[in-house]
Amino acid sequence: MADARSERHPSVRTQPRDQEDRRSNFVSESWQELKKVEWPSQNQVIQGTVVVLVACIVVGAYLYLNDQVWKHVVSRVLLGQ
Repeated sequence: MADARSERHPSVRTQPRDQEDRRSNFVSESWQELKKVEWPSQNQVIQGTVVVLVACIVVGAYLYLNDQVWKHVVSRVLLGQ
């Protein structure tokens, strides 16, 4: 039954050798693509890291202050404390 199906649909055939060829082809093509990548310099990585850390601190401070304000609003207005 598997032979009849594989004759009708050649893409259904999964032979171990075909899988090995596809894997090695995938790895080879991936390696070629990685060679084309323009990797950032150390200075660019440091600058990007600093930008992300500053953004996290700014957003964290905003959220903390916003939380403190709304905590008082909820406790006084909605809960009547």
